[in-house]
Amino acid sequence: MKRVQFSSPYLPYLFLLPQMTVVFIFFYWPSVQAIQSSFYLEDPFGFGATFVGFDNYLEAFKSSHYQQIARFTVVFTILVTVFSLSIGLLLATTADTVIRGSGPYKTLLICVYAIAPPVAGLIGMMFFDQHIGPFVTMAAWFGWDMKVGIDYVDTAFAMIVVAVWKQIPYNFIFFLSGLQGIPVSVREAAAIDNRSRLGRFRTVTLPLLAPTAFFLLIINMTYSLFDTFGIIDVIVKDKAANNPITLVYKVYMDGFRGNDIGGSAAQSVILMLIVLLLTVFQFRFIERRVHYN
Repeated sequence: MKRVQFSSPYLPYLFLLPQMTVVFIFFYWPSVQAIQSSFYLEDPFGFGATFVGFDNYLEAFKSSHYQQIARFTVVFTILVTVFSLSIGLLLATTADTVIRGSGPYKTLLICVYAIAPPVAGLIGMMFFDQHIGPFVTMAAWFGWDMKVGIDYVDTAFAMIVVAVWKQIPYNFIFFLSGLQGIPVSVREAAAIDNRSRLGRFRTVTLPLLAPTAFFLLIINMTYSLFDTFGIIDVIVKDKAANNPITLVYKVYMDGFRGNDIGGSAAQSVILMLIVLLLTVFQFRFIERRVHYN
């Protein structure tokens, strides 16, 4: 294997400096500030801070409202991840077999990814609008009086549907790339050994897609926990008390709406630790089942 030679031993670090500067400014420094603030009761206008130790963390863990939001966040993350991956894989498998008109078909599926989360939330609210929303009309056919923004379950359903719809194109792109990367010789050999299309997918295609699926699993869980903020913000319309919200949105509500800087910082640290432990668990246990070829 050919090694890259640099004229100076400091040159590689110079190349890394811009990226590491961005990471330090926008990740490490705010993280340190959040950890520090979580141990204080701070004045929202910056006139002083009182050290309270772990009181902010204990208050969060003891709060029944915080526990309810945490449970909803778990359910929301699981459902969005499962449905986004499943539908994205189904559409990618379908697109991989399309011969005529594959270009427009793929473009129509991918273009949704270009929509920003707040815009996706706004479009979703139009579909779930109480007066003109087609989904509300369809639900009425089955006797479901859908009231998004008022009813807890209905609002949660709308949030999950919009979040899944927004993430499907991302999964579709990677799954389709993974499918098209499978050699034709492997597919032909699988077709000879197993005439069942479903059997070939389960025993050959899916194992070869395992690295892609593992990568998307981490990305989708991170998306569900953090990147759905814009969607939730549009759907709940600042009425978090009557609607389901996730942990990241509660950090925003307590910090920027409630002016509880210390409590909000403690919640952000808890969320950081959850994501860290979840990622470690995925790499420690789930990656063992992934075979890289």
